[in-house]
Amino acid sequence: MQLEGSCHCAAVKFAVQSINPYPYQRCYCSICRKTQGGGGYAINLSADARTMKLTGAQHISVYHALLAQPGSDERQESSAERHFCSRCGSALWLFSPEWPDLIHPFASAIDTALPVPPEHTHLFLDDKASWAEIEAHPADKLFKAYPEESIAQWHERLGLDTP
Repeated sequence: MQLEGSCHCAAVKFAVQSINPYPYQRCYCSICRKTQGGGGYAINLSADARTMKLTGAQHISVYHALLAQPGSDERQESSAERHFCSRCGSALWLFSPEWPDLIHPFASAIDTALPVPPEHTHLFLDDKASWAEIEAHPADKLFKAYPEESIAQWHERLGLDTP
C-alpha cells in the first residue's frame, strides 16, 4: 500500500510502500509519548525504506533519544533516528540503522486513509503516563514492555494482506 504523509505546515511530504499498514500498535514509552504521542501513546507503522520518496528534505531534523542505562543515572544516545519537521515540529518517521530496510512512519503523519485494525497491541505500559487511559477492547493485547510479535508477524497472524 502506498502511504503518503506530510508535516502540519506541508514543508515536508513523503511517500513510502508498506505491506504492514494497519495502525494497531500503541506505544506508551516515554520517548514515543513525549516526541509524538498527544494521547499518551504513539502509533508506528512499518514500510520499505528503499521506496521512500521525499520533498522538503531541507526542513527535516533528526532527534536521537537518550536511553536510560540499567543501574546508572547515565543515558546513552540511541542510534534510532526520529525525523521531524524543523519548521512545525511534526513527527514524521523513525529509522534505525540496525534495520536498514525498514522505516517506521508515525501514523499521525500519514495522510492516506489507513485500514482499521481488528485488535490493538498496547506496549510499554510500565512507562505510561499516569493520566493516560488505556482504551483496550477484549481482543487487544497488553504488554509491560516489547511484545515478542513483530509488526509483520501481527499482520501475518491475523491474515491481513495489504488493502
